[in-house]
Amino acid sequence: MTTIFESQENSHSAGKMAVKDLRCMSGRMSNRLLGMLRYRGVTLLGCLLIFLLSGCERHDRPHAIPVAPAQTIVTALIWAPDWPEEMLRLAFEFGKLNPDVRVNVQFMVGNSVEENIKPRVASSNLPDLMSVNPNNYTADLADQGILADLGQTAAWSNMLDSLKGDWSTRQNKRFGIAGGVATTMIYYNKAMFAKAGITHPPTNFDEFLAVCARLKRAGMTPIMWNGGFPNMLGNGPFSSGFANNVVAHQPDWKEKIADGTLDLNTPLTADIFAKMLLLPERGYVQAGYTNTNYDEGIRLFTEGKTAMAFHGSWASSLLMHGSGFETGVFIPPWNAPGKIVVPVIGSETGFAVCETSNRAAAMRFLEFIMGKGFPILQNKRHNISPLKQAEGTMVTDARISAYADSVGVYPVTASPYYSFLPANTIELLHPLMLDVLFKKTSPIQAAKKLDASIKNEAKKHYR
Repeated sequence: MTTIFESQENSHSAGKMAVKDLRCMSGRMSNRLLGMLRYRGVTLLGCLLIFLLSGCERHDRPHAIPVAPAQTIVTALIWAPDWPEEMLRLAFEFGKLNPDVRVNVQFMVGNSVEENIKPRVASSNLPDLMSVNPNNYTADLADQGILADLGQTAAWSNMLDSLKGDWSTRQNKRFGIAGGVATTMIYYNKAMFAKAGITHPPTNFDEFLAVCARLKRAGMTPIMWNGGFPNMLGNGPFSSGFANNVVAHQPDWKEKIADGTLDLNTPLTADIFAKMLLLPERGYVQAGYTNTNYDEGIRLFTEGKTAMAFHGSWASSLLMHGSGFETGVFIPPWNAPGKIVVPVIGSETGFAVCETSNRAAAMRFLEFIMGKGFPILQNKRHNISPLKQAEGTMVTDARISAYADSVGVYPVTASPYYSFLPANTIELLHPLMLDVLFKKTSPIQAAKKLDASIKNEAKKHYR
């Protein structure tokens, strides 16, 4: 039988052994604590051992603090009136594949690309990648060393050769990649045409007016007019008017714009503005058209509230899928009777890389946009692809592709207005067209102001 004294003695012996071990592991311990251990037994010692050992482990092996990898932040300033979600998705998908780069997407506002770029250039606050138009203003930026040369990129090699001239400067710098092939057309509601007894699209401006009159008599609004977004007045009636009234008669019109010798103070130029005003004057456009913005204009047509919409190929995914009706397209007949129509076709607004410290990362993002990421844009827009070959599965509209092919065989074609007018003239044109529509300025006065602006810009050597 073991007495209490023997139990204490055994405990005491075990305690002495444990204390010895503790000294080895912890280094030192106070006499008071050792005395307590001698009387409390092995159980308490075991608990202390575990505590001290765990404490030693914490000091010997501290937890590592995770360090986020360094990232390059690329700023992208983008013109995307009808595909902002797709641009954000492009940035997101690129970031997943390139964790060392984060894209900060900023969207352009207002009525033109140039009015967003010019303040950035003036203040030396350039983004790393931005939307640009294939015009002389942007070409100047490239020749000044503000935009990078893209000639060595895969995106440039893969762009259609027919578009490359739009994106090359006189100094042979390749400054941008087209976002698509841009052409304008008149979308029409086949059911509304049939209801009004119209059997085929018009082929000249007189026939077009007759179609509008017939639609109006049938109780329909003939055509949607984007008075609240003058960019579309520029792409639509102005570009087609310029094509048929100027380009058709001036084979060297681009050179004359550049050197300031193109005479636009003429009745034919005034007629461009007169046609723009004539349709609202005759009640052929929707009520409140001067307030109709980009999105509202598309809705008016797709909801069957207007019979036609003067628009571009870039909006075909929306305009070709109206609510409960089939959509057709025809070349805007802004030609006089007996004259061959001059269609509008060229490069759509594209992308450029600025000469910033993040140039290399921005180049990678550009290659993604025009490579693996391009189906994200195409499958939203059903646009006419600017690429020779595309990665992944892309959705296109056979009717729009056929339209573009038919336009391409015409003996004379013209470019969209944003690709040939000087940047300052574009800024003048937008309010000028509205002044004509509000009858603050006559078509003859508008022609004179347009002529003066282009000649003044030529004197500044904006090429």
